[in-house]
Amino acid sequence: MVAIDVALAGDNALVVGMAAAGLPPALRTRAVLVGIIAATLLRIVFSVFVLQLLQVVGLTAAGGLLLLWVAWKLWREAAHHRETDLPTAAPGGGKTLRQAVLQIVVADVSMSLDNVLAVA
Repeated sequence: MVAIDVALAGDNALVVGMAAAGLPPALRTRAVLVGIIAATLLRIVFSVFVLQLLQVVGLTAAGGLLLLWVAWKLWREAAHHRETDLPTAAPGGGKTLRQAVLQIVVADVSMSLDNVLAVA
């Protein structure tokens, strides 16, 4: 079970890093910290309700669709930066802390749910 959770937790770290990469250096640490705290709290909450969650039909599919939406937004952002030759953290033109944290939390909801359901 630990191996499954460790393997599934790697994607959380990747998404947190990608979402925080678009921020100025001063805000990256704050965004990563919020992402780590959100992932931890979500895993605790989902663990408490895992038996009820397992009975919800289509919950994993909904989580997968949510994760696809986050991946699309991150890919689009990366493609935009490549096309315009902007550095990832463009001063004044990059994403805000709120946008990065929202991306991180939405991804954490989906991935934390998947992790808890996989372990269960």
